[in-house]
Amino acid sequence: MQRDQTQICDRFSLFTWAPQFILRRVAQVHGATATEKTKHYIVYMGEHSHPNEESVINDNHEILASVTGSFDEAKEVALHHYTKSFRGFSAILTQEQAQQLAESDSVVSVFESRTNQLHTTHSWDFLGVNSPYANNQRPVTSSVSDVIVGVIDTGFWPESESFSDTGLGTVPVKFKGECVAGENFTSANCNRKVVGARFYFKGFEAENGPLEDFGGTFFRSARDSDGHGSHTASTIAGAVVSNVSLFGMARGTARGGAPYARLAIYKACWFNLCNDADILSAMDDAINDGVDILSLSFGANPPEPIYFESATSVGAFHAFRKGIVVSSSAGNSFSPKTAANVAPWILTVAASSLDREFDSNIYLGNSQILKGFSLNPLKMETSYGLIAGSDAAVPGVTAKNASFCKDNTLDPAKTKGKIVVCITEVLIDDPRKKAVAVQLGGGVGIILIDPIVKEIGFQSVIPSTLIGQEEAQQLQAYMQAQKNPTARIAPTVTVLNTKPAPEVTVFSSQGPNIITPDIIKPDITAPGLNILAAWSPVSTDDAAGRSVNYNIISGTSMSCPHVSAVAAILKSYRPSWSPAAIKSAIMTTAIVMDNTRKLIGRDPDDTQATPFDYGSGHINPLAALNPGLVYDFDSNDVINFLCSTGARPAQLKNLTGQPTYCPKQTKPSYDFNYPSIGVSNMNGSISVYRTVTYYGTGQTVYVAKVDYPPGVQVTVTPATLKFTKTGEKLSFKIDFKPLKTSDGNFVFGALTWSSGIHKVRSPIALNVLSL
Repeated sequence: MQRDQTQICDRFSLFTWAPQFILRRVAQVHGATATEKTKHYIVYMGEHSHPNEESVINDNHEILASVTGSFDEAKEVALHHYTKSFRGFSAILTQEQAQQLAESDSVVSVFESRTNQLHTTHSWDFLGVNSPYANNQRPVTSSVSDVIVGVIDTGFWPESESFSDTGLGTVPVKFKGECVAGENFTSANCNRKVVGARFYFKGFEAENGPLEDFGGTFFRSARDSDGHGSHTASTIAGAVVSNVSLFGMARGTARGGAPYARLAIYKACWFNLCNDADILSAMDDAINDGVDILSLSFGANPPEPIYFESATSVGAFHAFRKGIVVSSSAGNSFSPKTAANVAPWILTVAASSLDREFDSNIYLGNSQILKGFSLNPLKMETSYGLIAGSDAAVPGVTAKNASFCKDNTLDPAKTKGKIVVCITEVLIDDPRKKAVAVQLGGGVGIILIDPIVKEIGFQSVIPSTLIGQEEAQQLQAYMQAQKNPTARIAPTVTVLNTKPAPEVTVFSSQGPNIITPDIIKPDITAPGLNILAAWSPVSTDDAAGRSVNYNIISGTSMSCPHVSAVAAILKSYRPSWSPAAIKSAIMTTAIVMDNTRKLIGRDPDDTQATPFDYGSGHINPLAALNPGLVYDFDSNDVINFLCSTGARPAQLKNLTGQPTYCPKQTKPSYDFNYPSIGVSNMNGSISVYRTVTYYGTGQTVYVAKVDYPPGVQVTVTPATLKFTKTGEKLSFKIDFKPLKTSDGNFVFGALTWSSGIHKVRSPIALNVLSL
């Protein structure tokens, strides 16, 4: 795959569309012939009792030497050693060698290392988080500044004001990480805000060749040359920085949701791609370093790999067992059944909009104004002639092909001095490349027609704007009615308090969960459209090559860090809570109404969204601090759930790293104590069970309210839950009786427990196959 294929994804933060790199390196090791191709494999060996790192590495080399033929060959082909939270290594091996290792008694599993794609001023105000101590509430037994968020991404730009440590105390003593020196980066680049930084590239280079082959600016260090990592990290815990904007757009005070939390940076992504082996090495370090939260804004291309063969899922499970909340983006694949990072021990985040738009309107020669969207700081001093790309084709190019305004399709004699009207061919078209093609033909501006992704901002070399279908029809009618149509594209204006908001973005990946469909995924949605945050000044996000310190981009990569920040705040308020309890608090307090008091919709047509779009709803940080009731579960519950889905002992060992067996009798998978309720194969009436834990003061009573899924009768027993003390657990049963089948589709409803003060809501998704 050519590198420029990945660039089409930039405006969606590079989570999904680039296909996996074809392995380019053919390494020869002992026993491999010149015709035997090798691949990069992860050899996972589970938990260990070795006294130190050197002992693990030595034993890794010994087992590897059993297939390479010598200790020296083993050292040569080994890339990563996992020595801390679990044991294993990655190495360049033939398929036969990988199979030989898989048959070893000390090896849990061997799987191929895959490639993953990288999936604010106003956003925290929109979420109601107006200060680090919302509503003057203060942490109960811990300080916000003791919470450490690990960010696995493209690194960070240490000189950014967002990573200032002003006002922070000493580094928490629990942190055991390092600030690893590298290119243009020393230990002095870490501080009391960014307490540790590491970088990983061996897996990437083993599969894709040297970093130098890719061209462009990069640093062999934790320094960010891309911008993506700086953006996500500052969204989580960036310091308060006033008067920030992108060329005047979105001007305001930039800050992370948890500005007094600490950051630990793990750079495992290069040129918008993240290698499994590098990711797993970063997770191994992060778990051992003592992070409280892990934020992962990347994922595999659809289809999602099963949990037992996913480096992210395996690493996240070990983190979950150590009490670490893992928050991850759901992906930008637009379509149903494409949600990524769907393991039940991961908090999976969809993307939604803010009550903010970036309008770049078109002023036509007849005084008509068409609404457009862009990130356009360029001013047109006068009006210019309009021409459709289809009317400006070079000889030999069809009008249809020219309408897409690709390279070498437009006639400069026709486009010079004109604003060119272009259309989007496919969802992954890069509007910036179209603008370059227009500019090369002498064009002075571009109007792009894209009814699907019209609200996703982009920057280009010339004045530009993006319009939807209705505006396109008005523009076409004007151009047909006028002999010499003219227009002017206005610079972008930031508009606040827009309605409706939030809406689920058009690009956000959807459920149902293709691995374990009884678990509704995604779990939650958060702001991910046109988010302003810190950036790397050596990264240029537009074809004009403009250097910026803060940038506006979109994607579930941007929504994930919003949830990671809320998890960090919750961890500071509830330091003893498990990752599942924190997840439950975030999910059960989410909202499903927009700012017009209607059910949340989904772009581009504002169709009513479902739990497969937003999970439990839009995140509500303040309510999550005090959820009332919590659905909790631990790693043993996870294992029992996987057993109920048919997991074999060998697969469970892949995940846990130790022999694990299922009980003779297992509960149905839909009885897993998850905060949402899903039944993917409902044959007749069934009963579903849940247990909640009360966190409150004094006695209280919760009453059940049901929003009935169409065609299903629902009964909750008991209908009231009476609690006498905090920490008390009570169980209940939900009986579902189908009145008609759902014709192969899911039907949706909700169960809400209400105390008069708290509302604890769980979405319901049922696929009724028979009565």
